[in-house]
Amino acid sequence: MVLDIQHLSKTYAGGARALHDVNIKVGAGEFLVILGPSGAGKSTLLRCINRLVDPSEGQVFHNGAEITAHRGDLRAIRRQFGMVFQQFNLVKRSSVLTNVLAGRLGYAPTGSSLVHRFSAADRELAAKAMARVGITDQARKAARELSGGQQQRVGIARALMQQPRMILADEPVASLDPVLAHSILGHLEQLNREDRITILCSLHYLDLVQRYASRVIGLRAGRLVWRGTDEDIRRMNDAEFKEIYGEEAERTNAGLPRGRAS
Repeated sequence: MVLDIQHLSKTYAGGARALHDVNIKVGAGEFLVILGPSGAGKSTLLRCINRLVDPSEGQVFHNGAEITAHRGDLRAIRRQFGMVFQQFNLVKRSSVLTNVLAGRLGYAPTGSSLVHRFSAADRELAAKAMARVGITDQARKAARELSGGQQQRVGIARALMQQPRMILADEPVASLDPVLAHSILGHLEQLNREDRITILCSLHYLDLVQRYASRVIGLRAGRLVWRGTDEDIRRMNDAEFKEIYGEEAERTNAGLPRGRAS
């Protein structure tokens, strides 16, 4: 197992419980979708994996090493995981190239990272990452000039700069229309299939899950309530889906084909 999550719980200040005794094992090269309505705990789970959020209880192991036991500088932990955010998390006034290069900050010496000095090798890596997601011609534009879909592609290119073996995608298409959602998930699928990068992606659209997932887990109110393969989720109808995940669960109505592409 590349990732082993054991008895993970998170309670925020004030007593709000986001996760309760969650246990998940993830194999290398999976495209695992974390499914559930808003407030289910999907974002908290992903952020506990790379220690953007510290769990209250439980353990997370990555390649056999316990992440939750790590103290001190967390850059060594976080750079193992590429992170793609729902709201892109770009510096909007900075260029696309600068935003992509920011993905190397976890590897740069502290002094260099503060002044954004990047090596020729880093810039070559950035060029390859931008080409991979089709934004080479946008490199000199400010991020705020780009469409939502283009900004998310910048986010994916930035994640690639960490040269990760795992990408954590936190509702990466929630703010995009169905066609753009398909495009962004297609890029993640390509990285999964061609580079064997393990993908953990939180979603709440049934048809997108049916299209892209190799395995699915379901969260509701912070608890793991369902596990299934891609075949299990394909057979699930809308009524069964809503019975498990609640009325917030929905389709994009994008008319996407069911099942992963061959």
